Amino acid sequence: MNYNMIGYGIFITIIILIIVVVGKICYRNGNIFVAELIPNHLELCQQINKSLLVGYYLVNIGYCAMTLADWETITSLLQLVEVIAIKISIIISILSILHYLNIIILTTSIQKLIKSF
Repeated sequence: MNYNMIGYGIFITIIILIIVVVGKICYRNGNIFVAELIPNHLELCQQINKSLLVGYYLVNIGYCAMTLADWETITSLLQLVEVIAIKISIIISILSILHYLNIIILTTSIQKLIKSF
């Protein structure tokens, strides 16, 4: 029996749930950090944070959908659990790396921009 379709459904459900929850947490808490980088411009900070959230969703959900093409044929339930666990762990690792890179890039570029004025 081919378990790929079941695996796709489980994987997409879990990963979109993770992406949405992490995105909402980062969006809610991110306003404070962006506002600290650009003081006295609350409206601009909110727009930057919204743009970051949309970009986050597009990149991550798009990447997750693209990874479905690389799945091998799954023939057992044990293999199904293994593949889903590995794929989700890779996605979560990529999410964390992208998040920290985003913070580093934002802080350094905004600090350089502030210093130039």
